[in-house]
Amino acid sequence: MIDFNSFSGPLVRQSAENFGIALAAIIIGLLLKFILKKMFLFFSRYWATFTLNVVVKYLNTAVGFFIPLVLLDSSLEFMKLDATAYLQLNRALEIALTINFCIILIKTIKILEESFFHSYDLNKEDNLKERKLRTQLQFIRKFAISMILIVTAAIILLSFESMRKIGAGLLTGVGIGGIIIGFAAQKTLANLLAGFQIAFTQPIRIDDVVIVEGEWGRVEEITLTYVVVNIWDQRRLILPITYFIEKPFQNWTRVSADLLGTVFLYLDYNTPIPTLREELTKVLHVHPLWDKRVNVVQVTDNKEATIEVRFLMSARNSSQAFDLRCDVREHMLAFVRDHYPESLPKTRLEYKGNS
Repeated sequence: MIDFNSFSGPLVRQSAENFGIALAAIIIGLLLKFILKKMFLFFSRYWATFTLNVVVKYLNTAVGFFIPLVLLDSSLEFMKLDATAYLQLNRALEIALTINFCIILIKTIKILEESFFHSYDLNKEDNLKERKLRTQLQFIRKFAISMILIVTAAIILLSFESMRKIGAGLLTGVGIGGIIIGFAAQKTLANLLAGFQIAFTQPIRIDDVVIVEGEWGRVEEITLTYVVVNIWDQRRLILPITYFIEKPFQNWTRVSADLLGTVFLYLDYNTPIPTLREELTKVLHVHPLWDKRVNVVQVTDNKEATIEVRFLMSARNSSQAFDLRCDVREHMLAFVRDHYPESLPKTRLEYKGNS
């Protein structure tokens, strides 16, 4: 008869030793993480920088798990484990480290993006350079994160022997599979290539003012597959990213944010145009939205009963141009109505009686 009691003492002692080594590794890891965090907080207090604060904000939790996991993985060499238990624990820790390292990489990309946004202010008047860089950076960030997630998933799956066999089996049918995938993913691939083209040729950028599908709005977000346009009335127009490669649209801020605004009035033939020029000049010189570049009054067309008078003015951006146009239109209509009511559009009827 086998005496199981003879095995219980060494087995319990061995398990206790292994547990003690693992616990010591975790405690040392947490201690190192605590010391590292305090060092960063100390430096941020006496050497305050935006980047240092962002590093503490984003990497605190991720690094807090990474250091104990590394030490716990290293402590396996000091434990007394049979081959099966060692392989299982080692694989589990490697998967945990891979996932944690993936999170650290994603957080690092976010830190770089935050530092860039801090250095380049998108809210200033002439923000063409900032919008170009931000558009490229957002696409690169999303593409890089997608690649990191795909590679991480591949590393985890390949750590299992059964998955390797499945992968080998799939490779034997790569010819047919490639054709099927090619047809299924052609839209996705087209969007991805269009995203690259938009990111670097930049027909649109973040915060560009565009006229698309008859709607006026600003480009709010550019993803790998679609573009979000914030319409002036706070609706969101969502379009596939290939739309901006394949179809025409208006970009009002392609070269600069400066814009010309027009106001058309339809008046009678006896309207005093020089007087209107003088009045527009008075209005613009005291208006805070005028950028002092363009101030023009022209008769651009004539019809049977009226003439078309165009008031041309300039502003720093499209929003200010719209408000300036509304103010000028309102003022000039009131001016003509109050001072030259005979210049308002009228229908003439000539009657000749019998002599």
